[in-house]
Order: sequence, then structure tokens, then C-alpha cells
Amino acid sequence: MFFTQKQLKAREYSPLALAYIGDSVYDLYIRTRVLEKGNRHVTDMHKNAVRFVKANAQARSTHAIEEILTEDEMRVLKWGRNAKSNTSPKNADITDYRLATGFETLLGYLYLEGETERLSFLMEKAYAAIESE
Repeated sequence: MFFTQKQLKAREYSPLALAYIGDSVYDLYIRTRVLEKGNRHVTDMHKNAVRFVKANAQARSTHAIEEILTEDEMRVLKWGRNAKSNTSPKNADITDYRLATGFETLLGYLYLEGETERLSFLMEKAYAAIESE
């Protein structure tokens, strides 16, 4: 875990709580990847990052990694995808929004479980899928 000394157990949290932290983990990963491309104007870096973190990109990333997920990971993804949220998507259709929530739930789950190697592997696959488009 990056920022806490306490070992948090992912199974103690709701899928939306896991998505909450998963969103931040993925955002930090993407911003770091964008920064690796060199020092540029912050607006340009932000536009590049948005390409990866918006709901429809995360939905496409989910499709790119589905076949390499374990049964447990797929269960967590579906748990997040099916979670009932009180918010509605602003710039995405509901299917993409729910898939993105499932994706973020999975990332949050892996992060809290300390599965950093697997987390990094899946984020790299997700990143590569969007980068190649």
C-alpha cells in the first residue's frame, strides 16, 4: 500500500468504496504514464490523461482484460459493475459507466489486498489497449 500503514481488507468495503479508491489509483497510474512522455504544458498532459480515464475508455479497457482475469477478479468486476449508484454519468452511456465502475472496483480491490504486481499488470494491459487505438 502506498499511503497507509494500516492493512485494509478489501472485502470489508462496498463495491462503490472500492471503485472510489480504484479511480484514484488508476488516475495516478495514468498521470504518471503521461508525465513519463516528457515535460509539457499541464493542459496537454491533462487532455492526454482524460483519454484514458473517461468512462468509455475504461469500458474498452475492461473488455481488453476480461479474458485474462481470474474467476475471483471477474466476480469483483461484476460486483462493481452491478452496484447501484446514486450518481448518473455526465458524459457516458450507462453501460460504459457501469463497466468503468466495475473496472475501478477491481483496481481498488487489488490495491487494498496488496496485489500490486497483479494491479500493475492489469493497468498496463488496460493502458496499452487504449494507447494502441
